[in-house]
This record gives sequence, C-alpha cells and structure tokens, in this order.
Amino acid sequence: MALMHSKGMPVGNPAPAFSLPGVDGDTWSLDSFPDAQLLVVVFTCNHCPYAIASEDRLLEIQADYESRGVRLVAISSNDAEKYRADSFDEMKKRAADKGFNFPYLYDESQEVARAYDAACTPDVFVFDRDRKLVYNGRIDDNWQQPDQVTRRDLRSVLDAALEGHAVDFEHVPSMGCSIKWK
Repeated sequence: MALMHSKGMPVGNPAPAFSLPGVDGDTWSLDSFPDAQLLVVVFTCNHCPYAIASEDRLLEIQADYESRGVRLVAISSNDAEKYRADSFDEMKKRAADKGFNFPYLYDESQEVARAYDAACTPDVFVFDRDRKLVYNGRIDDNWQQPDQVTRRDLRSVLDAALEGHAVDFEHVPSMGCSIKWK
C-alpha cells in the first residue's frame, strides 16, 4: 500500500458530469441531486485501509448534514480485475454490510476519476449549489484514531459553506491508497 496525496482540483472548477451505476440498482448523475446545497463526492474503495477507516465518518457526516441539504456520493474507480475486493458485487456487499446512507457508484471505465483528477482513496471533493468546487482535501487529521481527531476539515468546510462563508483555511490534501488504474 503506497501512500498518495490528492492533486488538488482548483477551487471554482465545475463538477465534471457523470452517469454511473449504483449498488442500489439505480443510475446516478449530478442531476440526481437537484436539491443539494452541497454535494460531497468521495472517491473510495473496499480494500484500502484509509478508505475503510473513513467509512464510519462518512456515514456520520451524511447523517448529521443531510437535513441541512448536504448529499454525499461515493465512487469506486479501482481496477476490479487486479483488486477483486473492489468489484461491483463486492461493493454491493460492502454497502449492505456497512449500511451506507449514501449512493455508492462504480466507475468501471475510470473516466470519472480521471475527469476529477482523483488520486487516492479517499479523495474528497465538495461542490456548492452551482456545482463549483469549494474544497478538495482530507476528511480530518487522524485517519487511524477517530477519537484523537483535533481538526475536522470536511465538517468545517460544510459548516462554513452552509453559512455562506468562504472556505479559507489551510488546505491539506486527501491521503490514502492510490487509485488502482488499468
């Protein structure tokens, strides 16, 4: 497992369009979230320790912020031929086992990950109501020990953006396993 950091999509960039199958049997796109004040797009997977460690945090964030107009969507773009744990069937099992409260989508062609310039799992992107990027970075400052977190970057971004404030604190890139490219 090699540690990778996100590349950092420029703030203000529009969200690249996507249309991807979800583990729930639906096809999801940017248009699937018309009422979302903020859309959080997270590139993740089933096998990476960093991604696994983020799952409960993402579940909590979706539960805590959904009533405020935040929607989270997770996308797996890993090469399932090389990493069977990241296959669509395994994604379905993982989502059911963990009780994901957000769509979990499969980017088999990896075109969406490339359009977002995603680099690692997890890699977090937050878009405003106009689907312009306001944040690309980490979830918090301690992926291994949730009880030791002192800086909750993603929550701070969501709070600031929902209150109409600029997201203007130090950007710390996401870190995790590299996306497994074909």
